[in-house]
Amino acid sequence: MKTTLSFGDLSRQFAVSLRILPVTVAICSGLYTFITLLAAQIAPYASSGSLIRSEKGEIVGSELIGQQFSRHEYFWSRPSAVSWNAASAGASNLSPASLAMRQKTEKLLVPFALKKGEKIPADLVTASGSGLDPHISFAAAKFQAPRVARARGLSIDQVMAVINNPESGTITIPLLNESLVNVLHLNRSLDRLQK
Repeated sequence: MKTTLSFGDLSRQFAVSLRILPVTVAICSGLYTFITLLAAQIAPYASSGSLIRSEKGEIVGSELIGQQFSRHEYFWSRPSAVSWNAASAGASNLSPASLAMRQKTEKLLVPFALKKGEKIPADLVTASGSGLDPHISFAAAKFQAPRVARARGLSIDQVMAVINNPESGTITIPLLNESLVNVLHLNRSLDRLQK
C-alpha cells in the first residue's frame, strides 16, 4: 500500500509551523534578552566583566582575566600560551613529554635564577588551560615573595602579610584544600601599601 501526503496534510503542518514560529522567536529573542538584561541589573560588576578600576576610575584589568607582569617589584602571573590575548584563549596543546615543551619550560625558568636543586611551583612555568588564568597558587606567591620584597625594599614578613590578606585576592578552594592568589589584586595591594 502506497501512502501519500495530501495537500491538506502539508498545509496543516505548515500552519502549525507558522504558529510555533512567533513563540520560538519570542522565547529566543525576547525572553533571553530580558533575562540577560535583568541579570546585568542584578549583578552590574559581574556583567561588565568584573573590571578593576584605579583610584582615578581608570580600568586597570579584570578580576577574571590574567595579565602579564614582568617588573621585579610585582608578582608574576602564570605564563600564557596565547600571549595574553583574550580573543584567542586556550592552551598550547604541547605534550608534557615533547622537546618543544621542555625547551619552552627551560626558557621560562631563566628569569627565576634558580639555585642548584631549588624547586619551583609548576604553575610559574606552565600555562593554564585558558592561557589567561588570573590566579597563582599560594606556593607560587610564597616562592616569589623574596624577590618582590627585595625589589620593593620591604621585609618578607610584610610581603607575606599582604599575600595572606583576603583583600589581596587570596581564596581557598575547600574541595582541593588549595589556596589561590589573584595576581592583579595582590600587586595592587602592594602598591597601596607603599603609598
